[in-house]
Amino acid sequence: MKAILIYSGGLDSTTLLYEYRDSIALAVSFDYGSKHNARELACARENCRRLDIPHLVISLDFIRQYFHSDLLQGGGEIPEGSYADENMRSTVVPFRNGIMLAVAAGLAESHGLDTVLLANHGGDHAIYPDCRPEFIDAFDRAAEAGTYNGVRIVSPYCNITKRDIALRGKALGVDYSLTYSCYKGGEKHCGRCGTCTERKEALEGFDPTEYEA
Repeated sequence: MKAILIYSGGLDSTTLLYEYRDSIALAVSFDYGSKHNARELACARENCRRLDIPHLVISLDFIRQYFHSDLLQGGGEIPEGSYADENMRSTVVPFRNGIMLAVAAGLAESHGLDTVLLANHGGDHAIYPDCRPEFIDAFDRAAEAGTYNGVRIVSPYCNITKRDIALRGKALGVDYSLTYSCYKGGEKHCGRCGTCTERKEALEGFDPTEYEA
């Protein structure tokens, strides 16, 4: 496998970066105007530097300009509380993964790579339609059919929990202080939003994160 990783700089994709480091020829991050994009991208750059993996940052500013989501700059307040369906639905960025996968598949073909790695996980299914197994399977078929070299979409964490991912990362020696999750995008993780709550649960017992609350 010669892969490109869609890399946010968050907990899940950083774990995937370390777990598949020997197969990843290129990591690509997307600047699409989310409230936490800048802090995630800083983490992505640092982890790629440490592993000596080439890293691209591609602007998708049209998402910020034309899409509606509380996750985006200019959107509404980020909800606090549990990482649950109704609570987090306002943070959905419509078809975000579909757009990123399409760009990554084109990059993979352009660079002679055969795989796109994506770090969606089982906890995302209820909230984000473009993280669900049926979507990933459909996009995998489309990418394979639509590229000369049959690029495949591989999602190793699709049916496991964020806790499972964190435990894998712990075994790999991932430094989770060099990852960012908080949807509010502050200097410190707020400790109250759904993603912070989920991060705390995933990293319980070995959490290096400094939270405001």
